[in-house]
Amino acid sequence: MSSIRQVQVTFDCAEPERVARFWCEVLGYVVPPPPEGFAKWGDYERTLPPERQGAGFVCGDPSGVGPRLYFQRVPEGKVVKNRVHLDVRVGTGLVGEERLATLEAECARLVALGATRVRVLLADEYDESCIVMQDIEGNEFCLD
Repeated sequence: MSSIRQVQVTFDCAEPERVARFWCEVLGYVVPPPPEGFAKWGDYERTLPPERQGAGFVCGDPSGVGPRLYFQRVPEGKVVKNRVHLDVRVGTGLVGEERLATLEAECARLVALGATRVRVLLADEYDESCIVMQDIEGNEFCLD
């Protein structure tokens, strides 16, 4: 059996490009260039049937190390907690007050981008502190 070489994380959402651009800002990801022969993604989108225009958007790690993120338009809104979520690892290796200060600083940056702070989970005997958040369409993620 061969090993898996790439992973894509797919988000269901109402506005794929808006959510993708939010996550680009969160993670330092970039939108890839449009298909060959098109100067802009909008030029390409206009060649699609109306029902496919704006139906999906993608972004990726410019270094090629992290997973590709794909955002697809779905008709229904989010109604329950995510079964899978992203942990944005900004406090790796930090503990105590230093970790919490780093998490709080990143939380403030993301709230300015449109994220919502949900709650702080303080360190206990098993886990370090993290901050539970939601992206601009209510998808949960953690600052870890």
